[in-house]
Amino acid sequence: MFYAFNSFISSVVWGPPMLAVFLGTGLFLSVKTGFFQIFGIRKWLSLTVIDAYRKRNEPPKTDGSVSQFSALTSALAACLGTGNIAGVATALCAGGAGSVFWMWISAILGMMTCCCENILGIRYRIRNSLGQWMGGPMLYIERGLGKPRLAKIYAFLLIGASLGMGNMTQANSISAGLDGFGIPSALTAVILAPLIFICISGGLKRISSIAEKLIPALSAVFVGVCLIVILKNIHSVIPSFRLIIKEAFSLKAVSGFGMAKAARYGISRGVFSNEAGLGSNTVIHANADCDKPGIQGMWGIFEVMFDTLFMCTVTAITILSSSVQSSGLNGIALCSAAFESVIGNAGQIILSISICLFAFATLMAWSFYGKTSTAYLFGDKSGKYYNIIYALAAFVGCIMKLDAVWSLSDIFNGLLAIPNIYAVLKLSKEAVALLNEAKNPRPEVTRSRRL
Repeated sequence: MFYAFNSFISSVVWGPPMLAVFLGTGLFLSVKTGFFQIFGIRKWLSLTVIDAYRKRNEPPKTDGSVSQFSALTSALAACLGTGNIAGVATALCAGGAGSVFWMWISAILGMMTCCCENILGIRYRIRNSLGQWMGGPMLYIERGLGKPRLAKIYAFLLIGASLGMGNMTQANSISAGLDGFGIPSALTAVILAPLIFICISGGLKRISSIAEKLIPALSAVFVGVCLIVILKNIHSVIPSFRLIIKEAFSLKAVSGFGMAKAARYGISRGVFSNEAGLGSNTVIHANADCDKPGIQGMWGIFEVMFDTLFMCTVTAITILSSSVQSSGLNGIALCSAAFESVIGNAGQIILSISICLFAFATLMAWSFYGKTSTAYLFGDKSGKYYNIIYALAAFVGCIMKLDAVWSLSDIFNGLLAIPNIYAVLKLSKEAVALLNEAKNPRPEVTRSRRL
């Protein structure tokens, strides 16, 4: 009965109407900004990663903040991993190769949703009693829309999502990965819980310090192995792209997958991967060392591009080009089969370690979402108690079956989008104006000119 109810709610939350809202919101914001994510690519690349590289040795100018690059890697830590590996493989199995195309569409439009979320996150952030930045959808829902009750609902949902999808399911993935090396789940739980507590007790400074070292290196290793598989099957790469386009618009593809299924699974897995529309990543971006909301919005564009257009595409082509899609495997096992087809048992080992490290990074980042929401609801000092609860939840996640947790977390994630997208649309005029201000800054009036 419980699972049937959860399944029904999940089908409503992640059903076609809600997915249309995700796409429609991204399209609306893209039109309002003149598809800046496409036509302004030189501009936003220059003002984000290129500018960050130039200033890589400069300390944050604002107390209590982290660098923009650290904010990016911390936010990527929250969404890279299972969504880019298991999520892509699941989409291919459930929706066919065409689902990858709709993942691209979801990402391209989601870039502007994520951009506007970040803009509003900086615009309405506040200093808490500890002198630290606090931001996210609950702040722009309360201060921008003037709806504190709706903001509290969002914060409550984000706590639920952080303990479920961001914590217990990730801890379970780590436990399952290490079990393959003969490490008992109980031992993993005993080690992981205190380790994650130590990492998150240092706040975003410590989390971002670990993330900015771990995420680039981990992404490089994963992509490197994928490229080895792709190069080995280079003759199948162009046919794989052709299959993606063909099945994306086929009413009934040869494989049995049609356009409706491809769109459904591609869009939902795209959102699951990059979180554009959920607003959760904004909690971290609001702590960036940035006084121009429009610039921080551009980091959101890059984040979605890297997470979905690049990482998910690399995973998809790795699987499709290696011809393991029809093996009957699903999820991580399917990606593992693609690796093993070229580099043997080493592929499974590399993938298992990658999954464990990606999941650990996700655990750290999501703790900050839940901690910020807890502080918003119960006061700034409540965060330290949340850290204890979070570590205990990781312990439980390692040793229990989590079918119900997966289902509930999926619902919490979907429900986050409702108040967040409502707020983003209502405040879109302000967000677009701040983006335009960042794109075309007014020349500063010099002292001599004033005289």
